[in-house]
Amino acid sequence: MEAINSFKDLFFEVWNDGVFGLNASEIIIGIIIFLVFYVLRRLFARFIISRLNKLVNKTSNKLDDTVVSVIEGPLKFLPVVLGFFIATSYINLSIEVQEFVDLFNRTLITIFIFWLLHQLVIPFSFFIKNFEDKISKPLVNWTLKGLEIIIIVLGLVAVLELWGIKVGPVIAGLGLFGVAVALGAQDLFKNLISGIMILMEKRFTIGDVISVSGEVEGVVEQIGFRSTLVRRFDSTPVMIPNYKFAEQSVTNYTRRHHRRIRWLIGLEYKTSIEQLKKIRDEINKLIKENNDFAKNENSGFFVRIDSFSDSSIDMLVQAFTVTNDWSEFLKVKEQLAVSIIEIVEGNDASFAFPSQSLYVESFPKDSSEIFNPKISK
Repeated sequence: MEAINSFKDLFFEVWNDGVFGLNASEIIIGIIIFLVFYVLRRLFARFIISRLNKLVNKTSNKLDDTVVSVIEGPLKFLPVVLGFFIATSYINLSIEVQEFVDLFNRTLITIFIFWLLHQLVIPFSFFIKNFEDKISKPLVNWTLKGLEIIIIVLGLVAVLELWGIKVGPVIAGLGLFGVAVALGAQDLFKNLISGIMILMEKRFTIGDVISVSGEVEGVVEQIGFRSTLVRRFDSTPVMIPNYKFAEQSVTNYTRRHHRRIRWLIGLEYKTSIEQLKKIRDEINKLIKENNDFAKNENSGFFVRIDSFSDSSIDMLVQAFTVTNDWSEFLKVKEQLAVSIIEIVEGNDASFAFPSQSLYVESFPKDSSEIFNPKISK
């Protein structure tokens, strides 16, 4: 019986004094308060989100819809911050413990703020993408990624400063380390700077067909910090270091205004002058009246008798298509070829092909005088 009384006294002593001077009942109630907020965090977020959705659905702007969708994560974290703050406020803590709890509360609030800012970068992209016409799309994506990294770094610095960790000496040490690394990573920085220059100067963008002198010819699929992915026409991917674009000439076929058709049409030598002129005029009229061909001072067309080859009279046909699309260009080119064939055949003329003619000179019947000439006395 005495042992039971001793245990009872010890139990109430622990209950009243608690752990580290904290009352056990206050600890239990604080834990319950925190758990209630933790359990209800999703209900809280859904309630706020549903209310906000009702407001943003009344507008036609997509920006506010995106804002509501991206803040769901921070809103779920907010009840955890509130729950911990209310729970620790209910408990009577000592001065030392209270200082630690205050730091922890400040840390949670700081994390919430910077998490919210990080999420708001996504709707901010709607605003910055309006500048894609002035700066390239990859540069816009780099800017958004840079903002996300900056917010994460600032948040980490803010948390470290709260706990008394001075970031200045750490940054100075990293600066010296960075100098050492930079000396051994010159190619990396060279590629990075070249990549930024590519995006700033808009030499090419994703989807452009380019040719890098001595390197590759294909379609640009990705522009990275260090290299650019170009897929060749045989579907082989090629990674080109960005500094190559600064050292090599780059031809951007996608930036062409028109595609050129240039043929030398060989006609037989037996073709008369009237046939040549008529064929020339009909081809000229065909191109002139066809809206698929460009007709301006920079992209004119020519149909002229050009040269005399070994076995043909060559007629030059040169024109520029309005379209820059490869498939459409092939279609226009095919239609022009068929029309030229019809024009040539319609004028009873024929296309020449490599050939040689052998002429044999005839001899007189009595050829003895040639080989045995009479010698006059």
